[in-house]
Amino acid sequence: MPLRFLLDTHIAVRWLSDPRRLTKEQKRILEDAARRGSPLGVSAITLLEIAALFANGRLQGSMTELFDKLGNDPMVVLLPIEIDIATEVATMGGSLSDPADRAIVATARVHRLRLITSDQRIIESRLAPIVN
Repeated sequence: MPLRFLLDTHIAVRWLSDPRRLTKEQKRILEDAARRGSPLGVSAITLLEIAALFANGRLQGSMTELFDKLGNDPMVVLLPIEIDIATEVATMGGSLSDPADRAIVATARVHRLRLITSDQRIIESRLAPIVN
């Protein structure tokens, strides 16, 4: 099955550790993907963001456990940051200042995926199709 969705970092974390924090629409899409066996994309930059969240104490629990879930879930497709994504980052203008947000949005654009996010800055940028 082809990829249709990309998870923003906070959505990936919520999905794996606290799904109650997802919106109804986000839960519906993730449950539907699981039922269909449809893969979900995660940008490689999300791994760095998760590591930083653990390092600065904003995420509790086990980083190893969370990474194991991401790395071993057959539904998760890790998408590397390649030249086409870096090039796309340069075309987006200045509406997003966070480099990780820019990389995630560029990944969604290059792979033509809908981005599942609750990040208001990303939503307001209108740089990628969003599910919130």
